[in-house]
Amino acid sequence: MPVHTVGELLRQWRHRRRLSQLDLAIAADVSARHVSLVETGKSNPSADMVLRLADQLDVPLRDRNRLLLAAGFAPRYAERPLDDGALSAARDAVERVLRAHEPYPAVAFDRRWNIVMTNRAVEPFFADVDPDLLQPPINLVRLGLDPRGFAPLVVNLADVRVVFRSRIRRQLAVAPDAELTALYEELLEPNSQDASSRSVESDVLIPMIIRFNGRELRLFSTITTFGTPMDITLDEVAIESYYPADAESAAYFEESHGDVRAAACP
Repeated sequence: MPVHTVGELLRQWRHRRRLSQLDLAIAADVSARHVSLVETGKSNPSADMVLRLADQLDVPLRDRNRLLLAAGFAPRYAERPLDDGALSAARDAVERVLRAHEPYPAVAFDRRWNIVMTNRAVEPFFADVDPDLLQPPINLVRLGLDPRGFAPLVVNLADVRVVFRSRIRRQLAVAPDAELTALYEELLEPNSQDASSRSVESDVLIPMIIRFNGRELRLFSTITTFGTPMDITLDEVAIESYYPADAESAAYFEESHGDVRAAACP
């Protein structure tokens, strides 16, 4: 893997954000000359300057650490597992959001779409999934598109594939990632099986239609993330909450939730 200077990395992020040196300088309240000197390696930025520029470039926390290392400074942001004691309040918040969304499904996942938590409403859909797909880390994209996973249940699989493709393209545009790129190339290349040329302007407008237990369920989703996180794990966690798109789908989950509560009573 090539080693880049902090100036080269900042220039890459600036180009990725389609900003000129003057645009970045104005946003960061520094001179365009200073930005130029930093990018060309003629000026060594302080840690605070690196972070100021990174903030204006909307650089993810993981990559801010890389910028700091390239500039000769220690990383500023920790990356702890979600079950670490220091993240107990955040984990509790995720669990509360997931539980509060019942009887409808909700799932929390990381930047590579690996599931970190789900609520009880998701569990029935795992019943017929190939056990190999349920070995950690369970990947939500693979689970949704693999014939051994949810794919046989999804009536409009081509539409769902387009939604995944659109979202991951945007994600990679914001912050490139080799593993996520490999996942995209494996499952979401436009010339892959069941590909669609349809364009998705908004995820919410495209329902996911699932045929399950003799019922046709129509769902749309929303995404929740942490505001101003200072830990890499929290910066990369998202919660996807699924909502019924019609009364029949809502009734199914209400009935299923009643059965779960009844079974839990002694």
